[in-house]
Amino acid sequence: MELGKQIKKYRNDMSLTQDELAEKVYVSRQTISNWENGKSYPDINSLVLLSEVFGTSIDNLIKGDVEIMKEQVKNEDIKKFQKLGQVFGVMLLLIVISPIPLIYFLGFVGIGILIALLIATIYTAVLVERKKKEFDIQTYREIIAFIEGKKLDEIAKSREEGKRPYQKVLLAFGAGVVTLVVAIIFMYLLR
Repeated sequence: MELGKQIKKYRNDMSLTQDELAEKVYVSRQTISNWENGKSYPDINSLVLLSEVFGTSIDNLIKGDVEIMKEQVKNEDIKKFQKLGQVFGVMLLLIVISPIPLIYFLGFVGIGILIALLIATIYTAVLVERKKKEFDIQTYREIIAFIEGKKLDEIAKSREEGKRPYQKVLLAFGAGVVTLVVAIIFMYLLR
């Protein structure tokens, strides 16, 4: 959003016409129109008057662009993280359900495909972990808050950080159990 759009937004929020705003900042209606359409920009004195009329700081008036850009970047990060998580979920599901059919029907070729799938899944997992580290999100609650575009308050954040070591141990244990179950199924089917 440019400065002109900010001016128009604030003017509309206050239900002012261009003429009324022009009177308050001592310029013509055409000047207000030019500012709003990006044909010209207000000088320093006009910026000060605009900020007083709108009841906001000059920073907010000018830096509206920065806040919107930050929000857009954050939304893009959330979308990328969600897509990466979905890709990882699908690959993980394939790792769980595909070994038996691949090996049973394709033999050594199936083993090769399974190894390629494992490598791709591990790579995707590494990318997910990098993003989690970049955004300082580890626990389920932190991830859900991030995806929803929210932040945990300081107390909740401290509680979640305290859970991280326990959750990692439980995840490792769960992965071991799943691996054991898959290995037992393989052994049973290969007999």
